[in-house]
Amino acid sequence: MKILLVDDHRMMREGLRALLEKEGLEVVGEAENGREAIELTRTLRPDVVVMDISMPDLNGIDATKRIVADLPGCKVVALSMNSDRRYVRAMFAAGAVGYLIKNTASSELVLAMLAVAQGQKYVDSAIANVVIDGWVGQTGPVNTFGERALSLREREVLQLLAEGCSSKDIALRLAIALPTVETHRRQIMAKTGLRTIAALTKYAIREGLTSVGG
Repeated sequence: MKILLVDDHRMMREGLRALLEKEGLEVVGEAENGREAIELTRTLRPDVVVMDISMPDLNGIDATKRIVADLPGCKVVALSMNSDRRYVRAMFAAGAVGYLIKNTASSELVLAMLAVAQGQKYVDSAIANVVIDGWVGQTGPVNTFGERALSLREREVLQLLAEGCSSKDIALRLAIALPTVETHRRQIMAKTGLRTIAALTKYAIREGLTSVGG
């Protein structure tokens, strides 16, 4: 089993690597944000990606959507400090097959790797009851963070805006035209009903797109 570790904290990655390698599992690479994770997944072709959620540049939710779309055979297991069921639902909706809490990762990470390798889903035992209680009785698609869902590109633009990037910076980073960025900004404001960067930043934090200020 080949594993890619994605977390913006180097010490966290090192600890996870040591834990996995002690159990004879192969860590083929490390990434510190979602965009780097996408590129490494394409080149390294891991079997499992252990994905943090709150990271700069591109968050784990949107990175998971891209990875699952690009490489359907690759399995993503979320790793987060946040046990809020909205984030759990968002990651599973993005295509993840597992969700771990960082505080208990040392005792459950290997179990999660073995479970997903066998085609099973895995939810951290610390939040299993909360997650099940939240899902029981619900039918149909769930809109996790609002009635007018943002597109993947709009979510990328929103995260970068919240992290202090100018429209020109965003255009360069995403390799799109400046007027396109401005169009996305207008669409984001129209969908969210928010008009200031401060309000959009709070929204982005609540939605798990960024941890800036949180």
